[in-house]
Amino acid sequence: MSDLSLLHVATVIVTLAALFGYINHRWLGLPHAIGIVVIALLASLGAIALDAIFPAWALQESVRAILSGLDFHDVLMNGMLSFLLFAGALHVNLGDLLNRKWAIGSMATVGVLMSTFMVGFAVYGISSLLGIAIPLTYCLVFGALIAPTDPVAVLGILKTVKVPESLEAKIAGESLFNDGVGVVVFIIMAAIATGGGGHGGEIGALEIIRLFAQEALGGAALGLATGYIAYRAMKSIDEHNLEVLITLALVMVTYGIAAALHLSGPIAVVIAGLLIGNRGTRLAMSDKTRDHVHKFWSLVDEIMNSALFLLIGFEVFALTISGNVVALMIIAIPLVLAARFISVATPLTLLSLKRDFTKGAIPVLTWGGLRGGISVALALSLPESAIKDTILAVTYGVVIFSIVVQGLTVKAVVRRVVK
Repeated sequence: MSDLSLLHVATVIVTLAALFGYINHRWLGLPHAIGIVVIALLASLGAIALDAIFPAWALQESVRAILSGLDFHDVLMNGMLSFLLFAGALHVNLGDLLNRKWAIGSMATVGVLMSTFMVGFAVYGISSLLGIAIPLTYCLVFGALIAPTDPVAVLGILKTVKVPESLEAKIAGESLFNDGVGVVVFIIMAAIATGGGGHGGEIGALEIIRLFAQEALGGAALGLATGYIAYRAMKSIDEHNLEVLITLALVMVTYGIAAALHLSGPIAVVIAGLLIGNRGTRLAMSDKTRDHVHKFWSLVDEIMNSALFLLIGFEVFALTISGNVVALMIIAIPLVLAARFISVATPLTLLSLKRDFTKGAIPVLTWGGLRGGISVALALSLPESAIKDTILAVTYGVVIFSIVVQGLTVKAVVRRVVK
């Protein structure tokens, strides 16, 4: 374990994020988040190569010493994620979301479950052919953690790509909600794979339904309750600094209560963010307060995004990779994309019998459904084993391809298919 303090680790991360962001802005010109991932990944691979040439430098050991002072899963899932989701939800138009509720709801639930099982069973068959022993339950765990798109990555890319309003609402809404649903499905699958996890004993069908309802519906109810309390408090005053502080407290309290009651924190903060970002900004804030709230959360979003994507680039140091695992990683990339296509196309095709959708919605939603830090964090949360090492490596391969390749080409896909 590193003897570096949390302040030292945070200093290194923020400094590198600023440095890499500057290099990208000045010379590469890539979208900010993608540029940081690319530079961090190149720096990581460079350090690994130099370590092989000059072992005495111990560069990998130095970087691992810094990363060991940071639990990526804990930092993202119990820290950064709540702020990032609230910041994202704050800018989503609830009216647009409700107008497309059936499309968003079906992709965030049925779509996530379809993708989970398609990927899980396919990876089980392929890994068996490659001679990699991964139990079916753990293959389904991988399917669950890779099924949801990452709202942090998706919303970041949406800032750089011009898409029709109706399609933007679907992409943003689905990424915000399928993340919460995906985490719930992952918790259930991980509990089954580990023989019950912290729930004691085997997990039966009724227990799965109870867990899902408790996490998802309970999380939504909590977000509505805490969001409403914050809304009433902000409506009764007009002091922009205090109201910004109330929104900050709202996120922290909501996520903390959700964790204590075993409810879905992501769903809770998304609901609270939608309430404050729509009803709150219209009816509870003055123009000055609204401006301060939006600027504050935009800044929080930018800082945490930079730190998160930097950490994704450096997580290559946590991987244990063999030849067969590389093959599985390469095969998993088109496999996950195919599952994404089917899980998007199926509900949208059925819904299109009653209403029209934006031309090109299916290919844009498929290619624009980026995976990110949440998938890596969930893989890191699994119990230590050789199976975890394999799942983490394959997850990382899919995530890096998603952020870099899909992220850089989604604008071209939108231009090509959306008329």
